[in-house]
Amino acid sequence: MASLVLSECGLNPPPQTLTRLAPGIISHNKPSKTRFLYTNRTLTDLKGLPFDKFSRGCFRERNWGLKVSAPYKVANDEDDNKVTGFNGVGEGEIEFDPGSPPPFNLSDVRAAIPKHCWVKDPWRSMSYVVRDVAVVFGLATGAAYLNNWLVWPLYWAAQSTMFWAIFVLGHDCGHGSFSNSHNLNSVVGHILHSSILVPYHGWRISHRTHHQNHGHVEKDESWHPLSEKIYKSLDDMTKKLRFTVPFPMLAYPIYLWRRSPGKTGSHFHPNSDLFVPSEKIDVITSTACWAAMVALLVGLSFVMGPIQLLKLYGIPYVGFVMWLDLVTYLHHHGHEDKLPWYRGKEWSYLRGGLTTLDRDYGWINNIHHDIGTHIIHHLFPQIPHYHLIEATEAVKPVLGKYYREPKKSAPLPFHLIGDLVRSMARDHYVSDAGDVVYYQNDSQPGRSSPEE
Repeated sequence: MASLVLSECGLNPPPQTLTRLAPGIISHNKPSKTRFLYTNRTLTDLKGLPFDKFSRGCFRERNWGLKVSAPYKVANDEDDNKVTGFNGVGEGEIEFDPGSPPPFNLSDVRAAIPKHCWVKDPWRSMSYVVRDVAVVFGLATGAAYLNNWLVWPLYWAAQSTMFWAIFVLGHDCGHGSFSNSHNLNSVVGHILHSSILVPYHGWRISHRTHHQNHGHVEKDESWHPLSEKIYKSLDDMTKKLRFTVPFPMLAYPIYLWRRSPGKTGSHFHPNSDLFVPSEKIDVITSTACWAAMVALLVGLSFVMGPIQLLKLYGIPYVGFVMWLDLVTYLHHHGHEDKLPWYRGKEWSYLRGGLTTLDRDYGWINNIHHDIGTHIIHHLFPQIPHYHLIEATEAVKPVLGKYYREPKKSAPLPFHLIGDLVRSMARDHYVSDAGDVVYYQNDSQPGRSSPEE
């Protein structure tokens, strides 16, 4: 719905050359009758509106134009098809700036999402758990029975992907999008995450911090940019490990124990600065469940032998870690255009969320529960994964150019490896100053500069 913000003196007739007045309005070089798309109203028709209800304090705000829940433009009666533009940018006028405040707010995006997309169905959620667990045990049973070196590589690729799918379901439990029952979410989340050596509550809490501060240079939690000062304080080996593929794709277990450079704490320790005192019991519970899984694996190594356990569980676990690091990194990095990061008053929940990226994973989309539909998930993590695609389609007209269509994937998303390598080669740090910053490049990330 459009909320009209007008000046106290009302609207004047348009001049011969209509200049760009506000976000959502574009100009033409020839006189034309101005009207609003999707309505039959002209500027003259609008004079009858009760302006006094909207006029107070209008010029005190910088953005005094028309705020709408969909891309908005003023069209020419004589030739509608020649008028293009969205989010305040007409084609050929001003280049779109992804760091500029959007001409819509979070409630506009929310209003575009169908109501049924918010409904959580615990039976449907549990059906995905049953499906994934059955596939995991089926793959392990088949590989152990065949025990053939032609089969093992295929098993490792498939099972590591299923471990990643299991993680995504536990992730949904952490967000509360699995069901409306806190107890069900907690029990299922602990079982799923502990089985792949993830401390459920410890990670859930830090991931909540990530969502609440996405796109913030200092406050974001996962894959946030290093400031130039912190980057230059790293030794050469740390730089090389962080920015040379495949080493960053093995970072997740280290992150669980030590977090990222510039941050302290552990996901396993109840006194970590990740947590508040009221969360200690939760963290202790999750750490105990994680320890129980480690003990189970040790016991299994005596039953079946360490080599068999390595083949059945160890190598798929490493593959799962690589899946997790790849997906989470590319949801916030690697776009062909540089995307902004924010500090101070420039940051907002909406602007931070709009810097995330959707990704297409081909056949893997359904297997890992459409986690590639990431923008809507970041803005509204309460939406169940099985409604994310529909919700994303519904909000595209609202987001306009702030939504970046993902590259279409082949059946297997090998194209994302190129995006990863390019990003690692160019996205190294952001400036120590400024409230809207972009990644900068160190041409030799593995070598200290002379002034260091």
